[in-house]
Amino acid sequence: MKLTMWTYEGPPHVGAMRIAASMKGVHYVLHAPQGDTYADLLFTMIERRTSRPPVTYTTFQARDLAGSTADVFKTACRDAVARFKPDALLVGASCTAELLQDDPAGLARTLDVGIPVVPLELPSYQKKENWGAAETFYRLVRNFAGGGERPAEIAPNSCNILGPSALGFRNRDDVTEICRLLAANGIDVRVVAPLGATVADLAKLPEAAFNIVLYPEIGDSAARYLKKTFGMPFVSTVPIGVGATRAFLSEVRALAGLSNDQPIDEAEDRATWYSRSVDSNYLTNKRVFVFGDATHAIAAARIAARELGFKVCGLGTYMREFAREVREAAEEFGVEALISDDHLDVEQAIIDARPELVLGTQMERHIAKRLRVPCAVISSPVHVQDFPARYSPQMGFEGANVIFDSWVHPLMMGLEEHLLQMFRDDFEFNDQAQASHLHGHAPETPVSVTETIEADVSVVAEAPAVDAAWTLDAERELKKIPFFVRGKARRNTEIFAARKGIRPITVETLYDAKAHFAR
Repeated sequence: MKLTMWTYEGPPHVGAMRIAASMKGVHYVLHAPQGDTYADLLFTMIERRTSRPPVTYTTFQARDLAGSTADVFKTACRDAVARFKPDALLVGASCTAELLQDDPAGLARTLDVGIPVVPLELPSYQKKENWGAAETFYRLVRNFAGGGERPAEIAPNSCNILGPSALGFRNRDDVTEICRLLAANGIDVRVVAPLGATVADLAKLPEAAFNIVLYPEIGDSAARYLKKTFGMPFVSTVPIGVGATRAFLSEVRALAGLSNDQPIDEAEDRATWYSRSVDSNYLTNKRVFVFGDATHAIAAARIAARELGFKVCGLGTYMREFAREVREAAEEFGVEALISDDHLDVEQAIIDARPELVLGTQMERHIAKRLRVPCAVISSPVHVQDFPARYSPQMGFEGANVIFDSWVHPLMMGLEEHLLQMFRDDFEFNDQAQASHLHGHAPETPVSVTETIEADVSVVAEAPAVDAAWTLDAERELKKIPFFVRGKARRNTEIFAARKGIRPITVETLYDAKAHFAR
């Protein structure tokens, strides 16, 4: 075990909390010491819920260890049922309480609380949050849908949506967008689970013709169980991006027995035209590094390469359960997949790849900020600003429009800032003029180019070591080049120097290379 200041996933009991918080009428009794109640903040502070998650903690203390903590657990279960009156009770232990070996699952079987009790055995030291969420959802589906029978007459255009949950990246808006898109294409959505579902809804899952798995990390296990038990096929194409949305609708309409004409609502796709417009042409072949959960990372890489014309220079995930899928996707782009939950490994990979745009989680946002590289968040874990009040889906044609804005605007803003810095001291301009959009915060005395360069060099000195083949003067000169072409200038200069056998690279080498490639 290694201590760290950042983790991409919490322990599996946090995943169970996400499922309980997603559903209605489900309560989770967690055998845990008082310190483990921190997880409430994920929902009230990060997701900005109006109420606490439906979780009761046993909150045993040191003095309780002298007696029976098992009795504390059983009392907490009975009190939770009496107070909250749920339709079903989840029971489990946190990573700390697991060391006591009180066996909440076994104790739950002896409880007589008058409602169904679903025990969870989540190995806290072998598995993590998303696995815990998937396992919890699977157990609930198996418990409440497994005993039912599939009707003889089922409408072929009926389906369920599986996977969206609390704390999921833009899950709320994705569900709204996909339900609207499916309805426009003649598809009847019966149940969305776990987000917003009840125990009674889970029992109705077999009554639909097929399932749609929007988030495989959460819904794949349940979908496979329903297919094995009831013969229900499922759609696993994730509709993130224009191309994937078209493929998704084609697959859904085929399962529903509908003709595969041009899907309704494709006229809402503006991202395709915007990406081909003049304003976007300078983004072609920009190097992008992608990291996140498997679903969003794979989708983001394909959008970047196929729809926006970027070059994927790195792809990875923190989810080892989906390492195979990410490695297969990485092969499409000729890169080696990064499978790691260590943010320091990710940071070093970003430095080595020298991207011009980073697409990642909240952690990659911080890494990119330190490296002064534009970044857009595409995946959980995220901070509060990535649960916006506005409608902001990632899926469907409208989601593709949102993605275009979210990814391209950081690059455009970076371009504006660099142009302002480049020309601020030009003799054709008033050297007292400040950037109009920064006027309220601009310093009274303009910063000279020399001071800016010296500041840049100090940052470079604090950053991870650069290639020793470059002299300090050459690195300083390279910093004057706008970021959106700086990577290409560095690579061309290094190629030129290698061909000529020049080492180290000086300012003269930089300009000789510029003249050579300009011919």
